[in-house]
Amino acid sequence: MSVDCPRCTPPKLLREMVHRLGRSATLSGSGEAAVTGISQDSRLVRAGDVYAALPGRHRHGIEFAVEAASRGAVAMLSDRESDVLPTIVVDDPRLLLGPLAAWVYGNPSESLDVYGVTGTNGKTSTAYLLDAGLRAAGVATGMMTGITVRGPNGSRTATRTTPEACELQQTLAAFAEHRTGAVAMEVSSHGLALHRIDGTSFRVGVFTNLARDHLDFHPDMDAYFAAKARLFEPGHCAAAAIGIDDEFGRRLAATVTVPRVTFSSRCTAADVHASAVHADEGGTSFTLHGAGARTPVRLRLLGVHQVDNALAALAALAARGVDLDAAVAGIENLDTVPGRLEAVHAGQPFLAFVDYMHNTAGQRRLFPYLRSLTRGRVIAVVGATGERDPGKRVPLGATAARFADTVIVTDESPYSDDAHSLREDVARGARSGGDAEVLVLPDRAEAIVAAVTLAAPGDVVVVAGRGHDRVQAYGPRRRVFDDRVALHDALRRLVAG
Repeated sequence: MSVDCPRCTPPKLLREMVHRLGRSATLSGSGEAAVTGISQDSRLVRAGDVYAALPGRHRHGIEFAVEAASRGAVAMLSDRESDVLPTIVVDDPRLLLGPLAAWVYGNPSESLDVYGVTGTNGKTSTAYLLDAGLRAAGVATGMMTGITVRGPNGSRTATRTTPEACELQQTLAAFAEHRTGAVAMEVSSHGLALHRIDGTSFRVGVFTNLARDHLDFHPDMDAYFAAKARLFEPGHCAAAAIGIDDEFGRRLAATVTVPRVTFSSRCTAADVHASAVHADEGGTSFTLHGAGARTPVRLRLLGVHQVDNALAALAALAARGVDLDAAVAGIENLDTVPGRLEAVHAGQPFLAFVDYMHNTAGQRRLFPYLRSLTRGRVIAVVGATGERDPGKRVPLGATAARFADTVIVTDESPYSDDAHSLREDVARGARSGGDAEVLVLPDRAEAIVAAVTLAAPGDVVVVAGRGHDRVQAYGPRRRVFDDRVALHDALRRLVAG
């Protein structure tokens, strides 16, 4: 059985759906059809579904109504009428879709402890740590991250950080059907702004931090923060765990009206905080204070930044009353988060990592740790993803050059942007940012080989920006490319001579 598909959804009449949407909804055609599901993707429609045809950036979903009907759709929800299917017409279908999908699937989040993690950096690691802590406390878990969707009924590779509304409710319903007790999920600013999580009841919302990112989507930082803050409204979450190590977290903590627990790796006034933080090649240790505990913690995960993520997870679990001794044991056993400072070994005489750091805030947290691991050089492979905030590109190069000795600028996924322009912006920042040697090698595989070839015993190599991603995109062209595989291959060839 698919991780996304509940086996049995009690049917509802189409006219009941129209009634639920209120007077603003009109129906063309009969309302007697039995509805057993709802889907935004015409390719995934199943018999008995309502097809949600939404306006998109380039095309409108109504263009795919024929395909949806051929797959068994009984009706359509849209902002315009179709001559292919009976249509419920509303002004803004996206705004209504989350609560409607939740209703179709029996409001599954109400029977689950859903932990929603939002913020700029640390969402994925915090979700993995939450999952590990919950499982160690004896809770059957589901997880939804930008890497994977996983539950008792299977797993699949994720396509978005936060799924679209219909997929989200389907997945939650499948989790509930398989007696899942809790779900740890990432909640992106896109997922909040586009109402994907509407209709989901969160037991705890978690705020990690906020730094410049996604300003290709949000007009400014205030709008970015406002999108994140939606998760902590009383209609969305019952309690909050809020990191207060930046101004946005402190602002949020001062204004939320739901019960909240604050956490910090630096501020002892936080409800949950850390002392005696130490990170080395073998892991990360700290002393946990708060929630009635003063507990030594030794993470297998690498980097000082993982203390922030562990505190976020533990504060959220404390807010829900989970046994912290068990949770600490669980997070201590988590050995890796895919693509997050993931060590790659092939017998080479230096350290090599793949990491997702794709903004300057992440760079400023990670590079000092990498520097602490060596008396030699830090060699960084960096780039900028296309169709993202152009204002990030020069600072990405400049920050890398401030910390690394050699910066190799290469392609990530340009998408529809000009790859040469992306590289030049990052390289311009790198040349102005410090005394680092700057090389530009467009082919990512060649850039990784160059980094490995330049490394001497005791150095540190980091391939940054893509993390777990397995596909590189140039316009409509896609190629399979996993930084971890490419780095391991380069190291293996180096060791083999």
